[in-house]
Amino acid sequence: MFKRLIPLIIIAAGIAGFMILKATRPEPAEVTATERSWRVEIQRIEPASRVPVLPLYGEVVAPDLQNITATLAGRIAERPAAEGARVAQGDLLLALDEADIAPVLAQARSQVADLQAQIRSEQVRHRNDQRALASERAIVDNANRQFERIEALVARNLASRENLETATDARARAELTVSSRERAIEEHPARLQSLQARLSQAEANLAATERDSARARVTAPFDGVVAQVQVAVGDQVSRNQALLSLYPVTGLEVRARVPQVFQHELMVALERGETLQAHARTGELRFELRRFSGLSDPAGTEAVLVLQGESAGLRPGALLPLVLERPAREQAVEVPFSALYGADSVYLMTDDRRMRRVQVERIGEAIAGNGERRLLIAGDELPPGARLIITHLPNAMTGLKVDPAGDDAEPSS
Repeated sequence: MFKRLIPLIIIAAGIAGFMILKATRPEPAEVTATERSWRVEIQRIEPASRVPVLPLYGEVVAPDLQNITATLAGRIAERPAAEGARVAQGDLLLALDEADIAPVLAQARSQVADLQAQIRSEQVRHRNDQRALASERAIVDNANRQFERIEALVARNLASRENLETATDARARAELTVSSRERAIEEHPARLQSLQARLSQAEANLAATERDSARARVTAPFDGVVAQVQVAVGDQVSRNQALLSLYPVTGLEVRARVPQVFQHELMVALERGETLQAHARTGELRFELRRFSGLSDPAGTEAVLVLQGESAGLRPGALLPLVLERPAREQAVEVPFSALYGADSVYLMTDDRRMRRVQVERIGEAIAGNGERRLLIAGDELPPGARLIITHLPNAMTGLKVDPAGDDAEPSS
């Protein structure tokens, strides 16, 4: 019987022990919930007139590149110019052999001399025709009188019919000679005009040949750089064959495609007469935006930027990154990119150290004094002196408590 009560006794002892422990336990400390704050950096807003910039990538081109061709056929006798060499105005670039030029020039001159001689001969012939015409007309008059005498004698049977026929033939021959001479005199102006036209053509050909002969010695028309050389000394070249190309050391351009979103702003600034400058990333080369190309496509329009000063080693065909200064914008704020949320929002810190989301206008980029890229924004909710949160928080939201770092941090009460 006692063995059956042992389990009940153990259970009762356990319950009694639990009740004693519960009655004698210490009271737990009271826990107060505290709100977490996030450490952030802030920037005082200072709206001012600032210049936004636009990064561009353009190709260097030489709009005044000259392609020099052979004016005459011949052999290359000299070619001191080398590809990539810088030349001064008047420097010899290449020359054709004089032995190939002299015969062409002599032939053109001989054609002119021959036609001048033909014109003099025609003038002499015309003077002779005029003198001969008077004599031949006198012969016609004499033949007419002789015919009349023979005709009168035949009428009186004092001369034969053969004498009359002979006189008739003599008169006809004399009249034919006069007619031929008169026709030659009448044709003189046409013959002279034809010879003079051929002479003018020969003189034009001579002038062109002399010009081409002078250009057979090619000199640099300006201070420039030899872009490409396609011949060597001893090469036989034909007329109009490409020899070399040359471009000036000043006036190089960069053609860079500008997105459509910025195109209208830049065109309006150019129409107002504003000067828009651009510089290479290194800062050594300066350019000026002059115009836009006449054709466009959905990706944008090419802007033409002219190099200011000499090329300083710049070569056509190179890809050059540029930074274009857009028109200045008033009441703009320069901030780091980390301050932006989405495409058009930033957070300000309220007086009770909480975040407040505001909408802003994203103007573009700016370059800080240390060369760092910054973001330009503007908006009616960005008053001077407001505290902008520049630390990017992944859980940012309006009302989130923050703790400013640096000089703006205030001691907690």
